[in-house]
Order: sequence, then C-alpha cells, then structure tokens
Amino acid sequence: MNDAVRIRGIAERDWTAIAALEARAYTRLGLTEGQAALRARRDTSPDTCFALHLGGRLGGYALALPYPHGAYPGLGRAGRATAPTRNLHLHDLVIAPELRRRGLARKLLRHLFTAARSHAYDHVSLVSVGGTEAFWSARGFTPHPGVVTPGEYGANAVYMSLSLEVSGVRVPCP
Repeated sequence: MNDAVRIRGIAERDWTAIAALEARAYTRLGLTEGQAALRARRDTSPDTCFALHLGGRLGGYALALPYPHGAYPGLGRAGRATAPTRNLHLHDLVIAPELRRRGLARKLLRHLFTAARSHAYDHVSLVSVGGTEAFWSARGFTPHPGVVTPGEYGANAVYMSLSLEVSGVRVPCP
C-alpha cells in the first residue's frame, strides 16, 4: 500500500467519501450537514478547500471559507461573507478515525495556512465542537469567550482563532 500523503483541491469524485467522513464525524453530535451544504461551502471558496489522500483513498478533508472574524456560518446553510474579510473560517477539518494520530491533521492545517497566506488572509477562525477545544488550542488557536455560538453547534461549542500575521506560525505536534 502506498502511504504517500497528497493534498489537493476537492474533485467531483471526492464527494461521496467526504459526505461519509462528515457523517462519521458529526452524526453523534447532531451536527451533520449533508453533501449539498458541504458542496456549497466549497463552492464559496474552492481555493481554500482540500482533500487529503493517503494510500490512494480519501483520508480527510478541510472546508474553509471567508467569513468575518467573530462570525460563522449557520449549520446547513452555505452563507457568504457580505463584505471583504481577511479572516478565513475553517468550517470542517475531518480525518478518518482509523487514520488519526499520524499527523495528518497537522499536514492539512499547514496546507490550509499556506493557502490562507497566499490569498492574503491574516486570521483563521473555527468553532470547536464536541470537546475539541484542547486539540485546537494545542495547534495555536485561542478561544474567544465573548463570541457566543448558537445552540445548533452544541452545548460546548467554542469560537477560536489564530493569527497568521505572526511570522512562522507552525502547527505544533500533538
């Protein structure tokens, strides 16, 4: 089996696997959006959405779209930034459960940060769900307790962000 990691833009052939990964990651949390909403997010910003392949199969994905700092799209609705923004909102980053703890999320984040910088974004934000705040904090994201997340994201949702302006932002190893 070829264990080479390849990250590229999302292709049409990826959608069935992306929808399956999203359902595996979010169904137990009641946060599954479905393929149409995921496609709409990618269509908003195709240059900041990626598929990660390992061993010839889709092993993860990231969906990020421009959204004002301190705001986030509602679940199941694509939403677009109404004004230009220098904040890129990471809506989803999912790695297949059987492939976790191999540094793949870190590789996908590095790729996303490089793309964000190349498109002149200076921040990346996200909403941490399902108790993942420590995971994101270990990767340099800071919580913003003043930003209230709606109940649709779950009881323990936390809005977080990371500044890309600091030279050499890197993704720490777990």
